[in-house]
Amino acid sequence: MKKNMGTADRIIRIIIAAIIATLYFNGMITGTLGIVLLVLAGVFVLTSLISFCPLYTLFGLNTCPSKIK
Repeated sequence: MKKNMGTADRIIRIIIAAIIATLYFNGMITGTLGIVLLVLAGVFVLTSLISFCPLYTLFGLNTCPSKIK
């Protein structure tokens, strides 16, 4: 897998995941919506850790800065 996520994108995803987790564990979002958002937060963290988003590949996106040779 070739990296396709830049640093800013990774940080934004981790912040969003932390917000969702905080809201869920404080009981502000509950039920099915809470579980779906918690799973989405997990996906955000996982994709941030590996710097690869499969959806970016499907849409031809790449936020990782290219290295000048």
